[in-house]
This record gives sequence, structure tokens and C-alpha cells, in this order.
Amino acid sequence: MANTQSFRDEKTFIKAFHTALDAASADEIPAIFAKFCTPDLKWRGFHPFDEILGAEQVVETFWQPLKRSLTRMQNRVDILFAGRNSLAEDGDTWVVTMGHLVGLFDHVWLKIRPTGKMAFLRYCAFYRVAGGRIVETAMYFDIPHLMVQAGQNPFPPQTAAHLVQPGPMTHDGLLMQDQPEEDGIKTLDLINAMIADLGRWDSGLPLEEELARTWHDDMIWWGPEGIGATYTIERYAKQHSGPFRAGFSKRSGTGHICRLAEGHYGGFFGWPNFVATPSGGFMGMPATDKPGEFRVIDIYRRAGDKLAENWIFIDLLHFWKMQGVDILERTTGIETP
Repeated sequence: MANTQSFRDEKTFIKAFHTALDAASADEIPAIFAKFCTPDLKWRGFHPFDEILGAEQVVETFWQPLKRSLTRMQNRVDILFAGRNSLAEDGDTWVVTMGHLVGLFDHVWLKIRPTGKMAFLRYCAFYRVAGGRIVETAMYFDIPHLMVQAGQNPFPPQTAAHLVQPGPMTHDGLLMQDQPEEDGIKTLDLINAMIADLGRWDSGLPLEEELARTWHDDMIWWGPEGIGATYTIERYAKQHSGPFRAGFSKRSGTGHICRLAEGHYGGFFGWPNFVATPSGGFMGMPATDKPGEFRVIDIYRRAGDKLAENWIFIDLLHFWKMQGVDILERTTGIETP
């Protein structure tokens, strides 16, 4: 019988946290955070929220305003897995969930116009669990995609296509059962090999050949609003990877806070993951020659010996703010610090 590592208790705990949040009114959320989180919770989110310290501040700044805007909100989870952080000496345990927060967009949020219709806030969250509580969270979300749903498109036409962002094609992303340990090792090794290629940008191979070392030919790259999703190595190279490499110079090394895998799923996040300078234009905007931070979550599905799907969350609002363009202020009139 294959060796397994059990993270069932931590995953059940996070699932209970989600269930409680779904059922709670905005006024009831403080009690839920008091039950599931430490008072000194460290929380990272995309601009304009950034880093928040303290569970009470997370509730007041993020969760209560969102709950009051997206009424009847529910968390539709597509992927859930857990594991030890391969980058930490003590191997702390993290639980990862990805999906959409879905509700009726009835009230203004971040000065984005409400529609009175269903709205989907695409998100991914990494929860560090210790002592039966959540002590640290990285929760990244696609605010520009919500803006587009409200008819406030913040970016020029994208190189790929942002449509509905579904979960895994295999419909097996909720890993509530224990997984063979060797499966997680294979997934993490493959992600690390891909990162090694990606971090150099100088493998000496043509781009499509480089990608084929770790990706299936029919891979899907589920990118964020402003860039979009793309299908097959050939189109990914043409519609994102190639233009991205051509548009940037002076890329720093890769720096992640957490990287883990369980079964056929794995991922990472950084704060930031890397810094690069737009010297050839990016997302239809001219070069600025100003270094910009990329705060990113990547989630992967492995099929056999290669990667098949990749879901990406990039804090484009933060990146462009560093370039001198406040996307929220320009598009909605919001004043951000």
C-alpha cells in the first residue's frame, strides 16, 4: 500500500470555516473569525487591501464590506488540497482552496457599480493552520474580472480570452481523502522543474520546446482578466508567454513564501514572486522602464508526467499602481492610498 500523509483534519477544518462564512450575515462574521482564526492573523490580499494584520481588521476591511455587497454569497470551491510547505524548515501545514465567491451584486464594492445580478469573484486562498486555528492567509482575487462583469472594463483588449474560469477538467480537485505521498512528490518535482525553466528565460531552447519539457501539448493556462486564458502550448507561447518575455527585462529571481503539492495538485504564492521591468510594453500599455512587483498565486494539475492545467492570479492592480497608473481610480473614481 502506498505511503500517505494525512491532512484530513486541516482540510475538514477549512471546509467548516467556509460553511460558517457562507451561512453568516455580515454582522456574524466577527464571531466566526474569533472561532477559526488567531487574533493576530496575518492576511495578504490584492490591492487595495494588501497586507492586513489582525483578524478584526480583516473582517472590517475585507469580509464585511464584501458580504454586504455580494448578497447571499456562497463559496463555490473547485480545488482543495493541503500539504507541508516545502520552503519552510518546519514544514508548516497549509490548506489551499480555489474557486469563486458567488452572490448577487446588490451594493457598491470598491466603487464598482452593482448590477443586481449574479457576480463571480474568482479567488484562491492559502491558509496556514496551526494549533487548530488559521494563523496566516494569502487570499488573491480577480477584481478586474468583477469590474468587467459590471461593465467597467479596466484594460485594453487582452492577448488571450477571459471567459468562465472552470475547475479541473477531471472534476477531481476536492482532495478530502488522503493521497499517495509519491503523487505529491511527483507533482512538486514537476512544478519545481517548470519554475527552473521559467525563472531563467534562457534555456537555450525555442520557447515551445522549452515548454514541452514540463507541459502537455493540450495544456490550458487560465490567466487573469487583462491577459486571459489560452489553450495548447503553441497558443500559450503566442498569446502570453512569448509576449510577456518580450515585454520585460531585468527579471529578478523567483521568491515564494509557500510551495506545496498533494496528489496531482500543487501550487505556490509569493509576496512578490518576482520583480520585472516593462521595457517593451505590456497589456497594451507602453513601456515604463519602472520595476514592478508581481504578486502571484499559481495552481497546477498534473496529468502523468507533465502539467495539464494552470490557474493564475496576478495582482495587476498593484503592478500598474507601481507603474503610475491607478486602475481603480481611473475606472471607478475610487481614491486609493
